[in-house]
Amino acid sequence: MLLLHRRPIFAHSRRRRFKIQYEPKRSILFQPKCSMGIFSKFFGRKDTDKRAPGWRVGGTEDFMTLIRVYYQAVLAANFGLHDLRMLPDLRVFKQTLKVPTVNNRIGPGEKKKCRTMMNELYGMPAEFFDEIDSSVKRNCRKVNDMQPYLLQFQNFSQELMMLMGNLLNWKFRLPSFLKGVLRNLTEKAVRDVFTKNSWKDEAVRKSVMTVRQYSQKLGYSEKWMTEFAYHVLILAKKEPKADATADE
Repeated sequence: MLLLHRRPIFAHSRRRRFKIQYEPKRSILFQPKCSMGIFSKFFGRKDTDKRAPGWRVGGTEDFMTLIRVYYQAVLAANFGLHDLRMLPDLRVFKQTLKVPTVNNRIGPGEKKKCRTMMNELYGMPAEFFDEIDSSVKRNCRKVNDMQPYLLQFQNFSQELMMLMGNLLNWKFRLPSFLKGVLRNLTEKAVRDVFTKNSWKDEAVRKSVMTVRQYSQKLGYSEKWMTEFAYHVLILAKKEPKADATADE
């Protein structure tokens, strides 16, 4: 069984600095998020509270869930997986949105539907998904390759977002209407990760080296990393403040 031990939750600290928190370890393949804002209306949920973190449709939680759905769909399509119990996010996605099975194969139809949703919600380009397809194909040649690959991607994405939080620092506090500025800053930060070799902070330097190694191993480009990091950052800025919600 493939195990993903920890899942990142993006939140604001009291000083509004971007940080990543983690949930306790769970031995389960792709832990599902059944409280997804996108799916709440389909489930007929009546307890959706707009004051609760993650209520916003198309927010950080939905973004990360759809990323997981896409990876599961790619793996299902590549290896001919049919047991949806191993792919809980994909199962919820398929059953809730009633995605039809294409040519008796799980994966192709779900991939197309997920691409469409992420393009409509976040404007994710086709090249973003093409790189995921290429990365999975390059690193997962047999079923046993899936677990090491998924763990590497998990570590890569977590390391990347923590590094972006350190590099952008106060710039992350820019108002949301300056999305273009934040995107340019994110692009510059990612470029520095690959081109800048002199870092004052030793911890940052080590993180940069780690991200470079993961990027080379997994085959993700600067453009892909910029696209991923920018959307996580901009969506995290829109989430209700944890402290404010707790006070209410």
